[in-house]
Amino acid sequence: MTPDVLIEKADRVLTLRLNRPDKKNAFTNAMYDRLTEGLAQAAADDDVRVILFAGSPDCFSAGNDLADFLNNPPTSSDSPVGRFMRALLDAEKPVIAAVSGMAVGIGVTLLLHCDFVYVGEKTKLRMPFVSLGACPEFAASFVIPRLAGHPKAAELLMLGRFFDAATAERIGLCNAVLPNADVEAQARATAAELVALPPNALKVTKALMRRWPAQQTREAMDFEADHFMPMLQQPEAREAFSAFAEKRKPDFSHF
Repeated sequence: MTPDVLIEKADRVLTLRLNRPDKKNAFTNAMYDRLTEGLAQAAADDDVRVILFAGSPDCFSAGNDLADFLNNPPTSSDSPVGRFMRALLDAEKPVIAAVSGMAVGIGVTLLLHCDFVYVGEKTKLRMPFVSLGACPEFAASFVIPRLAGHPKAAELLMLGRFFDAATAERIGLCNAVLPNADVEAQARATAAELVALPPNALKVTKALMRRWPAQQTREAMDFEADHFMPMLQQPEAREAFSAFAEKRKPDFSHF
């Protein structure tokens, strides 16, 4: 069976490819574990200079697989998703994301911790945490307001509306918007530029750029998790998840 995350090394670039197209690349705990393994592999291999996240041409990720998420919800910072988040935050080498099709939930928030992000012009992005009876994660409540300003962040995080690639570029979430077919090629062209540069100079520059907000980012991520995990067990989230499973509109009027 083909794994749901492919780890491919070529030209000093380690590609972590989400490979579950029949489920829109929705994350499972097993996928988080494999991504964490891939990030550890990249850190340990001196021949790897750049890490690249990619998905399918028509979908980066639809977010968490809700069935797997409900059956195995995160209960501590040592959960698979927690380990993945910390591994990405701690990545010393440049990280690039090639995003096309759809990006939802963690499929958006992981982009906040990449160094370069390229988005297809037809991509639709969304952070629907509130509509699921939960709250933002992966330090989104800290990073998004600082990128977009509070009013736009409220629209994206509270209302959880879909937004387009042009909006992602306008608020500073990505480097460029490209035709969907060109996104990964541009990501690899940037990777090739980075591979040719002095690796220690890149590592130090990334560390300096990340140094100043790093403590606040980690504190925000942990503080969000302290709220996020209990909220999954509360009535609002149960109604949201039940409605999703039953393919109906959730009813929050009695809360």
